[in-house]
Amino acid sequence: MLDQAKAGMPNGLLQDGRRRRKGPVRLLVRAILAVILLVAILGSAGFLYFAETVAGLETPDDPKADAIVVLTGGYQRIDHAIDLLKKGAGGRLLISGANPSTSGNQLRKLTQSSSTLFECCVDMGYDAIDTVGNANEAARWINDHRFRRVLVVTNNYHMPRSLLELKASDPQTEFIAYPVVNTDLKNGNWLRQPGVLKAMLSEYVKYSLAQIRAFAGARSWSGLRGDIEGG
Repeated sequence: MLDQAKAGMPNGLLQDGRRRRKGPVRLLVRAILAVILLVAILGSAGFLYFAETVAGLETPDDPKADAIVVLTGGYQRIDHAIDLLKKGAGGRLLISGANPSTSGNQLRKLTQSSSTLFECCVDMGYDAIDTVGNANEAARWINDHRFRRVLVVTNNYHMPRSLLELKASDPQTEFIAYPVVNTDLKNGNWLRQPGVLKAMLSEYVKYSLAQIRAFAGARSWSGLRGDIEGG
């Protein structure tokens, strides 16, 4: 009898019923796909804007500040920072995030600097283990010495996140970017270099997360070795 009833029903009603049952599922799938597409478009646009910003970073013509902070991650950064100190761009230098096994004397020899310069004007920061830690370590050092204008030396792709974290830790200080350029980003050749592209994408993701965290005011991680070991 059920089959007879179905056979007696117009095809349109069966089709409409199926459409009504499938409609909400299809709408949900389409909504999810639309959200994924929107996120992909915004993410791609954001990455291109980030890359353009990094490519446009240039060193100041005549850098002058109270002090200099270099965020470790390569000896080229330290070389630039030491050179700035020698030229009088800042009166004192903090090498933030140094490896605990690396002494100031070792860095002095690697940078071919005088012992007098290191003894008078270079401080080794061993507490920071990441960029947030660099910012907190630098903020303490700046506050101890009452500096108000500080040169920041790090790689160009790392500069936006470094400045973001530094300003979050120390809003009163004026930070001046001194980017170290390892790869020319002003042409599109870097897009065909897997290593550079990977580093840029990784840094863009970290920078985006740092922006979200800063906007939300959530910063439970200090990035300092002493806090971790103390905990």
